[in-house]
Amino acid sequence: MNILIIDGHPDVTPERFCHALTAAYKKGAESMEHTVKVIKIAELDIPYLRSAAESKSGILPNKALEEAQQAITWAKHIVIIYPLWLGDIPAYLKAFLEHVLSPGFVFDENKLGTLQGKSARIIVTMGMPAIFYRWYFWSHSLIASSEIFYNLLALSQ
Repeated sequence: MNILIIDGHPDVTPERFCHALTAAYKKGAESMEHTVKVIKIAELDIPYLRSAAESKSGILPNKALEEAQQAITWAKHIVIIYPLWLGDIPAYLKAFLEHVLSPGFVFDENKLGTLQGKSARIIVTMGMPAIFYRWYFWSHSLIASSEIFYNLLALSQ
């Protein structure tokens, strides 16, 4: 199986737990004879979108984001690993997803969705007790990201 792992930690410091999880997931998948590609967003230049027109244009600002779209098309299973920051997904990962999951890429009127037939796994790390996250933040980031990817996968079918 072709597996794409998106390491969503925006810090390039190698000691970050998300980087270790990415490496461990990759090693485990390869030991089971899967083919694995990794995208480390911390190593990419990702500008923020500032308008709906930028999003709808379908024009990616650099080659790395085009290669990310190619990797998503290639993958049968997508894994996204990110840290919980201020109760939510890091803004840099959001910027990455806004670019690569642009309307012309994920949904195209002339063909089935790019995500058709794919599966996904979301792994979130946090530095607080889970009970506090559920009580104070209502688990909104995990619920929101799960629903977004579930809906993207379902709509692509």
